[in-house]
Amino acid sequence: MPTKYPRLNVVLEPPLYQSVRRLAAKDGVSLSLKTRDLIRLALEYCEDLYWSEAAGEREKSLGKKKPLTHKEAWS
Repeated sequence: MPTKYPRLNVVLEPPLYQSVRRLAAKDGVSLSLKTRDLIRLALEYCEDLYWSEAAGEREKSLGKKKPLTHKEAWS
């Protein structure tokens, strides 16, 4: 029977596997759901890091003159 979502096979070192297994048991969810949630959190973290770095670069290029206020920018 075909599944609705793509599947992913992952090979983990025993200590990492045991950690994920314990987290899943603690939360009362399947190993698959806990792994999916951890991957989702990691991707959100990477995205946040990317945008933080991008904002830092833009901040460096901000001119010396006073920047526009929010109201000025959107009027």
